[in-house]
Amino acid sequence: MRTRVSAATAVLLLAALTACGGGGGGSSESSSKPKAAASKEPGEPEVDCMDESIDQADWMKYCSDEGVGTGGDGTDGQATGLKFGESYTWPDGLRVTVVGAKKFTDFNADYGETPEPGSTDFRVSLKLENRGKASVDLGDLSTITEGATNGGQAAFTRFDNGSQPLEGRLAAGVTATKTDDNVLETKYGRKIVVTVQRNSEDFDLEFPEFEGEITG
Repeated sequence: MRTRVSAATAVLLLAALTACGGGGGGSSESSSKPKAAASKEPGEPEVDCMDESIDQADWMKYCSDEGVGTGGDGTDGQATGLKFGESYTWPDGLRVTVVGAKKFTDFNADYGETPEPGSTDFRVSLKLENRGKASVDLGDLSTITEGATNGGQAAFTRFDNGSQPLEGRLAAGVTATKTDDNVLETKYGRKIVVTVQRNSEDFDLEFPEFEGEITG
């Protein structure tokens, strides 16, 4: 089954979700290990940054971007300017990686799916790892995809074959690959920025942005 949501509707969705999230409250990473603990100076206590009962003052001192600084690859603590293949981790341990974006051609004729004239149909692949201690509702996640060359915003759609939409729950310690289908007018090129949004009551929650190119 294939559905479409216009770019205008996508803008309204982004505005609505922004009211529930924005500003700084997470950390990005490209290393193989999560930021599970930190200690500023010898003799200071080791703090488990994934402990949901951690005191706010300890979190700010030992676990926040301001407290622990940047990682060796320079991406730890940034939510913008990430590349496809790099990762971002929210404070509760949910880690997201935009693996890539590929032109979609495997249309299901039984559902009336056909190429969009004058547009590029493509599928974004996302890797999600729950490194926290509680299950996560993937239905709280959504994406906005925009052209990175001369503007333009992709419209949401869903292609039947191989679809793994952002829905259901992800248990602690589990990794899953999900998909997000879009259509972008060809005049906007193939370089894109994918913003991964998360519906939350935390007004400081950041929405990471990943840059890359549609291949295939």
